[in-house]
Amino acid sequence: MSDPERWWLALAVFSAVVVVVAVLLGLVIAVAKSIDRRAGAVWSQAKQIAENTVSLWLLEQTNEEITAVRESARALEQTIGSMNGKLAALAAEDGEGSGIARKVKEWVGSAGADPGEPG
Repeated sequence: MSDPERWWLALAVFSAVVVVVAVLLGLVIAVAKSIDRRAGAVWSQAKQIAENTVSLWLLEQTNEEITAVRESARALEQTIGSMNGKLAALAAEDGEGSGIARKVKEWVGSAGADPGEPG
């Protein structure tokens, strides 16, 4: 094989290698762009999920507050029951004829009614 033939053969092999490398580089770039598009879609979905769940941590705090309100309401209910019993006993001791006893009995009798309504 002569020098010019070797030169043409080397040039052909080099050209083939350059074409293969260019094709592979094009494939790598296409895959990278695809990954970037999909990562962008995943990122936007993750942001939407974060926005939708940002207030969930408040539910625990709300639950604690509601539990405290419920406990306070139960304590108030017990206190009112105790007061009703004591007032009824006082009214019974005072006698039926007293105006105070009548008012207490009216109040105790209307304890289950709406507080906004007159007794």
